[in-house]
Amino acid sequence: MVEHPSKAIRWWPLWVVIILAILGTLVTWIWDAGHRQDKILLTTMIVIGTIILGILWLLFFSEMRWRFRLLVLTVIVLGVFLSNNLFQFKGFSGDLVPIFEWRWQEGQTAVQFNSENLSVPQMSITDYPQYLGQHRNGVISTTKLNLDWESAPPKLVWRRPIGAAWSGFAIAGNSAITQEQEGAWEKVVCYALHTGDVKWSHQDRARYNTSLAGLGPRATPTISGNRVYTLGSTGILNCLDFETGEQLWTTNIFEEHTADAPTWGVSISPLAIGELVVVSAGGAVAYHRETGEVAWIGYRTKSGYSSPFLTTLAGVEQIVIFNQGLVTAHDPLSGELLWMQPWPTAVECVSQPVPLSDDKLLVSSGYGVGAKLFQISRNLTGEFNVSTIWETIYLKAKFTNIIYYNNYLYGLDDGIFACVNPADGTRQWKRGRYGHGQTLLISDVLLVLTESGEVVLVDPNPDTHIEHARFAAIKGKAWNTPALAGDYLLVRSDREAACYQLPTINTEY
Repeated sequence: MVEHPSKAIRWWPLWVVIILAILGTLVTWIWDAGHRQDKILLTTMIVIGTIILGILWLLFFSEMRWRFRLLVLTVIVLGVFLSNNLFQFKGFSGDLVPIFEWRWQEGQTAVQFNSENLSVPQMSITDYPQYLGQHRNGVISTTKLNLDWESAPPKLVWRRPIGAAWSGFAIAGNSAITQEQEGAWEKVVCYALHTGDVKWSHQDRARYNTSLAGLGPRATPTISGNRVYTLGSTGILNCLDFETGEQLWTTNIFEEHTADAPTWGVSISPLAIGELVVVSAGGAVAYHRETGEVAWIGYRTKSGYSSPFLTTLAGVEQIVIFNQGLVTAHDPLSGELLWMQPWPTAVECVSQPVPLSDDKLLVSSGYGVGAKLFQISRNLTGEFNVSTIWETIYLKAKFTNIIYYNNYLYGLDDGIFACVNPADGTRQWKRGRYGHGQTLLISDVLLVLTESGEVVLVDPNPDTHIEHARFAAIKGKAWNTPALAGDYLLVRSDREAACYQLPTINTEY
């Protein structure tokens, strides 16, 4: 058999593909269009397209011997097979970057309890009963932290595995309550704050899961008196007994009001005020806290992902809700619409609006939109007026929250910490790549739980970015809001929860 001489390898098509991929990536990141998540998604598509075109070149255009082509293809297939068996896909980060982990990596840890803390059983009487604390603004003024974590580091009280969810903890007394997913069941679980032991749990048959948004419920429970109010990822609103977890009443708010639930799961934490519990189900809805009967229905609109909160603007107490494409304010007793302000409809409305002094309201969202500062006023007839003072692209809160302290704004601008002057919207500085985590203000220091599970103390200094201390607190993706009751810090991710006792200075309650 006569063997034909081998042809020269045709490299130029492959070089064309690689050069186009490089140029496409450079244009994507240099060209000032679209937001960070769009650029990452487009870059991922370029990489995948380059790999596919590279394989097509190998098989049909390279002019290599078929024996060698098949050998290279076999190596590629074997590599994919090994990768699939060595790594597991764990969803996406807040920037839409795929997350992979070793399959044998420790997914859950056994309950750990630090017995040294048994000798210090004291606990603050200051509770953290709902999303973002007592005033639903992420500000805690009753605890002052010792910032020297080298000589006085945080002490681990307990650590334990936990079901997947993006819910935070609500704390009252020795009870810390959160939501989590276990198989086909959404669970409300009450843990003992000092030990991590389960005190009670309630479950509903419901499940939400997507690769982008993750698995499990999203909203943080609300503790009010002897009741616990929870809202699951599909819209199940529960009223539970605080001591036992017994279900007192329940409803699905979206089915009841013939409304569409948010696409990426319900993350609306119930607001308990007086005799009412307020949520957003196609607009603001209030229930009687004892019976579950509808008290009033507000302006109808598509629900967003943020939670209702109570504030006073232009001298009038009102409930503000950041809905999809619309910010609305309602009278707490009647649900009457006081004012509304449009917002870009193409973005997810997650971050809580922030009331500022002099009847101003800051609203921010991610996906390239940024922040706007509104002035709320009333005319001589009592009607409300909303005007825009300024808007900026320098504060894009995706699903984190912004802190207002000493006349400056602090928060994560698309995953990077930033300080903005609320007088005109100018940026003071932008540093600290913490990812899409969460922030609290503890008296005079900012506590940031990063997306990767680190706790960082940041100085609220408008002149420069200063880190006081940091430590690795939990494993997993930490989109969950932390909770602080006295000196007990509760943090959780999509796989575990931990309680730390933070060093404090002259703490009196």
